[in-house]
Parts: sequence; structure tokens; C-alpha cells
Amino acid sequence: MSNLLYDSLFGCHAGDDKPFLTFADGGQISYDAFLRMASRFANTMKAAGLMAGDRLAVQVEKSAEALAVYAACVQSGVILLPLNTAYKPAEVDYFISDSGARMLIAGDAENLQPVAAVHDVILHHMAADGSGSFTSLAATASDQFAPVARAGNDLAAFLYTSGTTGRSKGAMLTQNNLLSNAQTLVDAWRFTEDDVLLHALPIFHTHGLFVATNIILLARASMIFLPKFDVDSVFALLPQATSMMGVPTFYTRLLDDERLTADSTRHIRLFVSGSAPLLAETHLQFSARTGQQILERYGMTETNMNTTNPYDGPRRAGTVGMPLAGVELKITDPETGATLENGTIGQIEVRGPNVFVGYWNMPEKTREELREDGFFITGDLGFIDDQGYVQIVGRNKDLIIAGGYNIYPKEIELILDDQPGVLESAVIGVPHADFGESVVGILVPDDSGLLDLEKITETLAASLAKFKQPRKLVVVDALPRNAMGKVQKNILRDTYGSAGSA
Repeated sequence: MSNLLYDSLFGCHAGDDKPFLTFADGGQISYDAFLRMASRFANTMKAAGLMAGDRLAVQVEKSAEALAVYAACVQSGVILLPLNTAYKPAEVDYFISDSGARMLIAGDAENLQPVAAVHDVILHHMAADGSGSFTSLAATASDQFAPVARAGNDLAAFLYTSGTTGRSKGAMLTQNNLLSNAQTLVDAWRFTEDDVLLHALPIFHTHGLFVATNIILLARASMIFLPKFDVDSVFALLPQATSMMGVPTFYTRLLDDERLTADSTRHIRLFVSGSAPLLAETHLQFSARTGQQILERYGMTETNMNTTNPYDGPRRAGTVGMPLAGVELKITDPETGATLENGTIGQIEVRGPNVFVGYWNMPEKTREELREDGFFITGDLGFIDDQGYVQIVGRNKDLIIAGGYNIYPKEIELILDDQPGVLESAVIGVPHADFGESVVGILVPDDSGLLDLEKITETLAASLAKFKQPRKLVVVDALPRNAMGKVQKNILRDTYGSAGSA
């Protein structure tokens, strides 16, 4: 019996001297050298007593060694639990306790010693440069490791949701979930062995770890592996790359720099954006400056990628494209589950080989969100337009119900974003004694000095029904965002919960 994911992603590269990772300083690691490192790591994990099905938590900065831990887990059948490097010890304690992880590799091992002690977890240190106790221990291990037999329905990873409403949930992803999605994306986005991906994403998230990395492995392509997004580094390295994947913040920062031109981006055949909504304005501005259209797609922790704008064909600003091959998507009534007609806003449901198998230790949550027929209730609200493109209007939990009327924040945000002096906006619902909820608009000003709240209020009054109009506009320096750039509306609701009550 083979190891499906390892054989498909890694095993085929044994002995391959082609560069897999290139670093900002020009250093490189070949496919073969990377796999030998991964085998040493797999042998180290085995020597520590880890077996197939055990969980290994990783909270480390991005490095080749950190990525090799992923390969070692696949090779040995150990389930990988990547953790956001911003999580505090109390949060890590929950993930370790809930997952039952047997080993923790951490950048901040010293402060996590009490957590490891409480849960009897093997603790190792790995620094930002990849050095540390785990790497040192692995240095004397064999660089040959026979992959443990694993099938497509065996678990490969736990990805914990952000937990903005209640406890974080551990989404269980199988080998086939990861492999099938990567295979589909290689075809959809035309990746070949000639590609060089500029990789500036974190690798504790599905975008940087399972989308970007797995595509490159399958295509036998290469990555320029940056520890984080840095504008100067990106501009210096763009001529060496053919593609880049990023979050919207990457593109807004590039747009803020005069070096962004058609000439500076001429080597890139594909810019991809995801993990947070890309403003239509950003899409249009980027196209005007470079002559290239960003390809926006839609995915999530539980499903990897669901939809994409076309590689060939119109990439429509403000949309996330159409369902990927093999993925079914429908819009349903949140109350009845009935499928709605195109053009009608409802909850987005998806089904396909990319969809996870459930939440770890949470059978009730699994039943609530994963239907018996395989459709996953994403929690996102959207509609399918007259050209078959999916448009997302917000999260179900962000829906505002005022006086019995449904209000979709995106509709108001689009108007606010278009006003002079507004860099970006977020619309939230806050408690109201009479209406249940009322609308509050949060505005971030640009540097033009043109922000005029009175004029914006007049524009809203002329553009929106009265029940949709914000009762208050609040100006802030910046919107709170998580590590992948998503606006954290739960924090805004906590902060400005009383702003619209008057």
C-alpha cells in the first residue's frame, strides 16, 4: 500500500537536483536536498515515538525547515497541526489540549514549556532561521525514510478555524482533500515546471501551505521563498518569478509604490489574490497600472479552494469567479435550505473532493455545517450573477437585521469605499433597543484630507433606503485584521457596540 499524498507531491522528486526553494540572498535548496531533510525529520519524529495518526503541532516562523516538517508529517502519516505564530500560550494550550498533539515544535519554546508540561507533550525549539533543538537532533538521523502507507481518506492535517464566534474548530483534512484540490488548481491556473512562484505568504495557513506549496510540488516548479511580504524584496525579485500569490494587502502595498508598472511586472504571467475580499477598486487600479488582471479566487479552511476567476476569460472585479472543476456550489435559503435562483442572495454551500470530513471532537458542529449529502454550509452569503460568477456579500454572522429587514454590509461598504477621502470601510450591526440592530459605518481615511462625514451621509441618504443608512459613522486609523488580512468585525462590534443605539 502506498502513501498517496507523499508519492504524488514529494516521492517523485527523489534525486532531483532542480531548485525547489530559492531565498532572497540567492541561496537555494534542491528538491533532493529538501526531501533528505524531511526524511531526517521523519526519522526524528519516529524515534520520539510518533506514529501514523498522531498529531504534531507547529508554531514556528517560515523557513525551509518549517516546510520540511510538513513533508515529514506526510511521509510518516503524522497529522500536521500548523498554528498561527501570533497565538499566545493560552491559545496554544487549547489547541494542544483539543487535538491531543504529542509533539510541539515552537519558536517560543521557553514560554510554552508550561503548556507542554501540563499536556505531557514533547517540546522542541525551532528558530526563525530553522535552527533549534529539533533540527539539531535531526542532524544525525538517517536521510532515508520509507513512507508509511496512507490512503486518500486518511487524515493529513488539522486546520483550526479563527474562532471569532465561539471555540476554534479543528477542520479535519484528508490526503485526498489536499491532493485533489492541488491537481485541479495546477490545471486551472496552468502551472508547469517552468514556473517560479514568488512565495511571501505564511505557511501556517491553507493559502501558503496547501495551495501554493502543493501546486509547485505537483508541477515540479520552483518557489522564491520569502520569510514575509516586503515591498522592496518583492520588486527586486519579480523579474525572477512567473507568478505570485497574495492577500489583498500585498496588492494595495504594491499600488502605493511608484515602482509598480507594466515593465516591473512583465515577467509575471499570473497574480492570484485570496484569503480576504479584494476590493473592485484595487483590481481596477492594478490593471490600469500593470496591464494585468489579478485573478481572485474563493476558499476557506474547511475546503481549500472552491471557485476561481478564469485563467482565460474575463476576471471580473468584485467576483470570485466560478466553481472549480469537480466542485458543486449552490445558493440556499438560510432558513429552509432550499436552492435559490441566480441573482438571489443566500448562503453559499459547496460539495466536492476538496471538502473536509468534519470537525475534530465536535460531532454536533459537524452535523450543523456538513449536510448528509456532502454539502458544506460555508457561512458566507452571496449570489450567482447572470454570467455565472459568484459574488460574496459577507458572512452570515455579519448579516444585519434591523426592524425585520435584512441588510448586507457589502452593499453599504461599496458606497462608502467610493467616497472622496475614504481609503476603506467596514459596516457592522450593533444592538438597538427598538430595531434589534442598527447600522454603523467604520471609515479609514486616506491621505487626501477630503473626508467629509456630512457629505458622505448625504450621499448615503440619496443612495440607500432609510433602514440601510448608518446611524453613525466612525473614523479610525485602521481596521483590525487577522494574519491573512481579513477584517475582524467581531472586534469592531465589541468596540463600537453602543455606537448606534442612540
